[in-house]
Amino acid sequence: MPRLASLPPAPTPAAPAASTRAKGVPSDPQKYAVAVKPSRIDGQGAFAAEPVPARRKIGEIRGEAVSVREARRRAKGRERIMIVELSETRAIDATHSTDPLRFTNHSCRPNAAMRIRQGRVEFYAMRDIAPGEEITVNYGETHHEGRLACRCGAPGCVGRL
Repeated sequence: MPRLASLPPAPTPAAPAASTRAKGVPSDPQKYAVAVKPSRIDGQGAFAAEPVPARRKIGEIRGEAVSVREARRRAKGRERIMIVELSETRAIDATHSTDPLRFTNHSCRPNAAMRIRQGRVEFYAMRDIAPGEEITVNYGETHHEGRLACRCGAPGCVGRL
């Protein structure tokens, strides 16, 4: 009588891949690659490292949650500040953040918008952004109260922040 070959065992479902992130470490908030490079506007800037489609979230900046009073105290005497006021009482100090969007410069004709949502500082493309293009937002009202010259160079620049 011929011998029947046994079938190989049925494959077992693969176990989910182990996370490369340590427990308690937040995930990367960037949705698109952003590079930090010297900016013609001011200091360092955030530049698209890949195409960003219009109306898409580019990413976020994170930082230390502080009171607005503390944020304003920290801002005094600094040449460059990386603080965003979330409300009348709370702010995010991104000075020590590693998020590249903290280097987003102001422009009177921006290609992105900054939104505060559920205590997060998020950036969205207002139009398609090409690789190598600097990501800019309109800062709106600032603590400079019109005393700081705007350097965006955009047509129709208001001239002051």
